[in-house]
Amino acid sequence: MNNIRVIAWHEYIVNVRRGGFIFTTLLFPALGVIGLIVATFFSGQASSFFQNQFEPGVQLVGVVDHSGLFTPIPDRFARQLAAFPDEASAKRALLDKQITAYIVIPEDYVTSGGLTAYSRGGFNSAIAVDRDTLNPFLLHGLLSGQVDDAVLKRATDPGSLTRVTLDDQGQPTSDDGSNPFSFVAGFVASYAISILLFMSIFISSNYLLRSVSEEKENRVMEVVLSSVSARELLAGKVAGLGALGLTQVGVWLLSGVLITGGLGALVVGAIAVLNPGVLALVLVYFVLGYLLYGTLMATAGSIGTSMRESQQIAGLFSFAAALPWMINGFIITNPNMILARILSWFPLSAPMMMMLRLPYGDIPVIDVVGSIAVLALTVPLVVWGGAKVFRASLLMYGKRPALRQIVRVLREA
Repeated sequence: MNNIRVIAWHEYIVNVRRGGFIFTTLLFPALGVIGLIVATFFSGQASSFFQNQFEPGVQLVGVVDHSGLFTPIPDRFARQLAAFPDEASAKRALLDKQITAYIVIPEDYVTSGGLTAYSRGGFNSAIAVDRDTLNPFLLHGLLSGQVDDAVLKRATDPGSLTRVTLDDQGQPTSDDGSNPFSFVAGFVASYAISILLFMSIFISSNYLLRSVSEEKENRVMEVVLSSVSARELLAGKVAGLGALGLTQVGVWLLSGVLITGGLGALVVGAIAVLNPGVLALVLVYFVLGYLLYGTLMATAGSIGTSMRESQQIAGLFSFAAALPWMINGFIITNPNMILARILSWFPLSAPMMMMLRLPYGDIPVIDVVGSIAVLALTVPLVVWGGAKVFRASLLMYGKRPALRQIVRVLREA
């Protein structure tokens, strides 16, 4: 244990003084400070600029009503719709960019149900005719004067939905789904920490790969392995360079809290109070995931004959870490889909996949327990096997060990 501590401390101290580490660590806080200065002194001009650049402009839609059922436009729709007496005037307004589109309602609308929408083209014009506004508007015109005001209001605005969550005994639970902050807290916790894990993997793996590759190319490993075991060397490098990566991310997080005036700290506190269960689970997945990937990255660095070759081998593990993000769109709609559950049980994708699934729904307990158990069993196995491959690969210069040799090393171990 003492050897591991000495190696970890050496790796940390040597790399924390590197110019590249200091530059990248201070780069993001510096950009944040510059952004804060710009926002403070040029807030009015910047706000105006971005508003002009990103606002879609006028979103008013014209209505030419030949049926007489829908004009004058009711006050509740006056911000989105404007009446025109004929198609010629509506067309002029469209060409002059006073409106983004106009709709023609024919005389036989009640029997035909046909509508015609005219626009100049482009994305904004295509989405200008919003069905969420148009449907209540048409319903209001058809029922106005036919039913009393209470029925008309309820027909055009059916009402809000109250969600009640039942426990296994059929009783309402304290989490009735009506508190959106609890969901947001879980969502932020999972996504923020999963991104943190992803960043830590890439940052720390770069240092691990560089350190192992340089020492192997310089033949320093022969001297080091005469004093410590391969397992101690591997564990020390993972611990030391992992702490280096976490230090970098920690500086970024701390600078973010300071730059935002403590807002970041309030967010973290809110997450801990509103959704402590999700926060605890994602921390468990973070620790297990980091230990797993850190060991794999260090082993990949020992297998390659150069820094570039080691990065190519490590790219396979990085792809596994990124795979859950590639199907995140499907996870949002169905967090318990078969593929998501399968990847939750696969060690390389389990940490990221579970952190992405947790905020979205009622995740089966077996998936949570099983994924943690798989990771808890895989991490020591990877450390054991990685140490064997690590030792065998470090003493091979000029060529990369073949898969057959790696299998033989593990078998003989």
